[in-house]
Amino acid sequence: MSVFKPALFALPLSVLIAAPALAHSDVKNPVVMDRMMTMKAIQGSMKTLGDMAKGKIPFDAEKATAAAAAMAHDGKKVPEKFRANETDPKSEALPAIWDNFDDFVQKSEAMVAAAASVGTIGDESALGAALGKIGGTCKACHRDYRE
Repeated sequence: MSVFKPALFALPLSVLIAAPALAHSDVKNPVVMDRMMTMKAIQGSMKTLGDMAKGKIPFDAEKATAAAAAMAHDGKKVPEKFRANETDPKSEALPAIWDNFDDFVQKSEAMVAAAASVGTIGDESALGAALGKIGGTCKACHRDYRE
C-alpha cells in the first residue's frame, strides 16, 4: 500500500486553484464566463480534496466522496461548454482546444471517468489514491489546453 504524500500535490493543486480566480476578473464574453464558472466548480471540488489531503481541513469521508462525485457531474458539462470557439482576453483556454477538439473531449471524459471511479473515499489512503487518479487527468488536459 502506498502512502499519499500531500507535498507532491502542493504546487500543482495551488496552480490549479489560484489561476482561475485571477482569470475571472473583467471577463466580457458570457459564453467564456459560463465555461469558466463550470471549471471553477470543478476546481472547488478539487480544492476540497486537496485541502483534506494537506490537513488544512479535517478529513471527512462524506465530503470527500461528494467532491469527487461533483467533479464527475460538473465534468460532464465541459465538452459542451467548450464546443463553441468563443474567446475573451481573460480566457486561459488555448486555441489548441478547437484544433484538437476530439482529444480535448477525450481528456475531459478521462477526468469524469477518474472522478466517477473513485467511489466512496473512506479514509486518507483512498483520498490519496483519488487525488492521484483525478489530478493526473487534470494535469494532462491543462498541459495541452490551458495557458
